[in-house]
Parts: sequence; C-alpha cells; structure tokens
Amino acid sequence: MAELTAVAAGYEPEHIGPVIRPLYEELCKRLDAAGVTPTGPGIAYYEACADAAPGSGADEGAITVHAAIAVSAEPAPGQDFAIVDLPAVEQAATIVHRGPMDEVVPTGQALARWIDESGRQSAGYAREVTLEWDEDPRKWVTELQEPLL
Repeated sequence: MAELTAVAAGYEPEHIGPVIRPLYEELCKRLDAAGVTPTGPGIAYYEACADAAPGSGADEGAITVHAAIAVSAEPAPGQDFAIVDLPAVEQAATIVHRGPMDEVVPTGQALARWIDESGRQSAGYAREVTLEWDEDPRKWVTELQEPLL
C-alpha cells in the first residue's frame, strides 16, 4: 500500500472527512508524479494517535488517519509517500455502505449492533475499502471491515 497519514481530532465523519479527502488527493498526485500506478482499491484505516497520550498536550480523542492505495511498488529513495504492508485481519464483520462517507454513521451503527447481537467484540477501528468511486459521492460504494476479537 502507498499511503499518507495525518491526525484527525476524532473518529467522527466531521473530523475524518476534512483530513482524509486532501490526503487522497495529494497521494494520487504523488503517485502520478512518481509513475506508480494503483493496482487495487483505496483503503482508509485508523489507529489511536500515539501523540495523544494523557499529559502529552495532544487531544486524547485524536486518531491517525491512513489514506492508502494498493500498488505494486517497493520503497525507494526520494519517494514522498510511504510503502507499507497492511497487516491482515483474521476475522472481521463487514457491511457495505452506499453513498457519501459523511452519511456513514447509520451503516456503522448497524454493523456495531450486529457485532453486539452476535456476542462478538470489536478489536479496533473499521477499515474502509473503496469498492466503487465516482465524482458523485452518492454513487460511492464502501465496505466497512470491523476487526473482531
């Protein structure tokens, strides 16, 4: 995966959207400039921000946002993006969201209800795999993958 990262104030769409959209735009520009062609979908993933430890001065709800795109490339000197291997998730609950990510909360809530009702437990933040992308966000199709314990 080729990726860029940044920090968002929280995991809610109003915090993620303004961070992830520019990351993907910039990543696409950098991949094009480097002559690296995407080979698969975009995958957004998240983790607790290491700088948000109590007493660090950073917002404790902050998360690191990873905007990644599948590529067939190795890290090279001078690249202005990271090349990483995305760790496998052994088990995940998934659901497909159709439409803009600004409207993902009800889909995420449905997935969380299913996890609870199934007696399962989430193991972290969901990954968002872009299945279909269009200039019109109403046509987006995104799979949410919630890792399970």
